[in-house]
Amino acid sequence: MGNLFELPRYLAVEGPIRVGKSTLARVLAERLNAQRVMEPEENAFLQAFYDGERGAGFQAQFAFLIRRFEQLRSLDLGPHSQRAVVTDFIFEKDKIFACLNLTDQELDTYNRYYTHFRDQLPTPDLVIYLQATPEVLKRRLKKKNAPAEKAINEEYLEEVIRAYEHFFFHYTSSDLLIVNTSEIDFVERNEDLQDLLRKVSAPIKGTQYFLPLGRQEAASA
Repeated sequence: MGNLFELPRYLAVEGPIRVGKSTLARVLAERLNAQRVMEPEENAFLQAFYDGERGAGFQAQFAFLIRRFEQLRSLDLGPHSQRAVVTDFIFEKDKIFACLNLTDQELDTYNRYYTHFRDQLPTPDLVIYLQATPEVLKRRLKKKNAPAEKAINEEYLEEVIRAYEHFFFHYTSSDLLIVNTSEIDFVERNEDLQDLLRKVSAPIKGTQYFLPLGRQEAASA
């Protein structure tokens, strides 16, 4: 991947479900010999939330908030650390879902803790935001057919996609690479993965967009 010293020490991959963020984070961590931090999946309140139980949304969101804070708070990013860090989430992701799922009263309480926790956490040097159209993500959800994801309906998925797009349209906290994965598939096609890895290995400043030229031509054909 070129010279490792050119790469960020703290790199985060983000995007909605089934966009490929965990796969890319794993590959990047392997290539960089980096510490990989994966988003927490287990949540004792999640099924109750999917079942529509009253108050379960707040309980599930608060459990995620605490776990994500604990994970990122423990990162070793000091001046003497020899390893880069790759995560498949950013802390702000928690608030994206809180705004979608909590009532105004719940969100007021949530925000007090969120702000307190966020002030204690490091900010990524580079965020890779993976995006895809609702149609592409719906197909990937059906193909994966994971039991925990069957409760995700199409309307909620579209809300999540819109929330991500709005958030990253205004995001300035880190250098940002936006990758539209609707026309590429770095999970199934190695050439797409190699193109993306070459892009990530180059310096990225501000906000940049990435779609391999070959895929652009195919998409416009």
